Amino acid sequence: MAYRAPELFDVKTGVTLDEKVDMWQYVTASPGRTALLGVIYTPIIIFVLNILKQLVVPQDPSLPPEVFHWIPFIGSFIAYSDDPLNFLFECREKYGDVFTFTLLGRKVTIALGVKGNNFVLGGKSTAFSAEDAYTHLTSPIFGKDVVYNVPNEVFMEQKKFVKVGLSTENFWARTLQGKEVRSGLDKSFSALSNDLDGGFTPLNLIPLRDHEIAHIMIALLMAGQHTSSASSSWTLLHLAQNVEVQEALYQEQVDHFGNLDGSFRPMTYEGFRKLPVLDPAIHETLRMHPPILSTMRYVRSDVPVPSTLAAPSKDSVYVVPKGHYVLASAAVSQWDPTRWSDPQGVAAQAFKTYSDENGEKIDYGFGAVSKGTESPYQPFGAGRHRCIGEQFAYLQLGTVISNITHKVELRLEDGITEIPEHNYHTMITMPKKPRNVCYRRRRFD
Repeated sequence: MAYRAPELFDVKTGVTLDEKVDMWQYVTASPGRTALLGVIYTPIIIFVLNILKQLVVPQDPSLPPEVFHWIPFIGSFIAYSDDPLNFLFECREKYGDVFTFTLLGRKVTIALGVKGNNFVLGGKSTAFSAEDAYTHLTSPIFGKDVVYNVPNEVFMEQKKFVKVGLSTENFWARTLQGKEVRSGLDKSFSALSNDLDGGFTPLNLIPLRDHEIAHIMIALLMAGQHTSSASSSWTLLHLAQNVEVQEALYQEQVDHFGNLDGSFRPMTYEGFRKLPVLDPAIHETLRMHPPILSTMRYVRSDVPVPSTLAAPSKDSVYVVPKGHYVLASAAVSQWDPTRWSDPQGVAAQAFKTYSDENGEKIDYGFGAVSKGTESPYQPFGAGRHRCIGEQFAYLQLGTVISNITHKVELRLEDGITEIPEHNYHTMITMPKKPRNVCYRRRRFD
């Protein structure tokens, strides 16, 4: 019998060397099979390398701690988009007030708490750019040459135009002479007014173009429509849930604006400012349900994080690198259990919310406003991009809620005791469906 050399084989798999060679030849013999295996194994390799990079490769100590993620590029997008507040609170407990997570290929550094809000919203526009962060979202909606589609100084001028129109004096002028006089302001009056206006020249010799005026008006409409709709919805839901507060609000309306026959006089601006139930109810609703949960800026240059906010050690600081995004969340501050005794529910004590009336004033180019960047209450934002329609929004919400309360009683549907959860998949945070409210017309004797 002829001698046969022993075959080499893998002791774990029991596969011989010759069989392995045959398998490799089988795979490489067909380009289609090779491509198929490449499609299968390439994501696995990338997936494994992403995990090893986070677990094995030491992180730069000057960078904020980074949230672990399984899937490259996607990062923490799913967790953040599904329930951003829960994601931020969990990460805050693990990493502190400053940390970074991956969001669809972008590195986003979070700065939480009142100091974090001040760091992001109070930062210089040369370092933290709202235009670079949002122009791709807002330009298709508002149009070109307005809002985030222009340099910051131009946007501040545009805000100044709109803010003048939303001033108390202009609203007085609009309503001062009543409907009879306003009904006579027809097209002929408009033509005369236009001739008078023609005698004025823009101070910088550059008049606004027609499309800029149109786009500013679109931005104004969009800025006030969705936010007011969401806030009024949340307020009505809470009043339907909390009957005692609803009846106290109704009695307040009767005391201030009621007639002997059960009807109501028109609300006055002075009277509106003296309603101790309505005003805190709106403020508390906005605290629990801010229209915008978070605010982002694009980092144009390396920015050190103040050591009072977070630091890797006593002798060093974190640095947010150029190309990252920074994010602040007013909702986290407004739900902070260390600042609010009932952060996630409407309680009697909660109707005394934070006021920043005596805070620092600063002019960003559209008039002096309260800076508010270190306030724990920021439903209208803070800093240079603070909402200029804040006072109008309170007046609008108060008027809508008051008139509804005059006419109907509100209740949640039978068997429902809790208001709907937040729908985080919409740009403005709305209540999830179903969000029905039952009503009954009030009877007047």
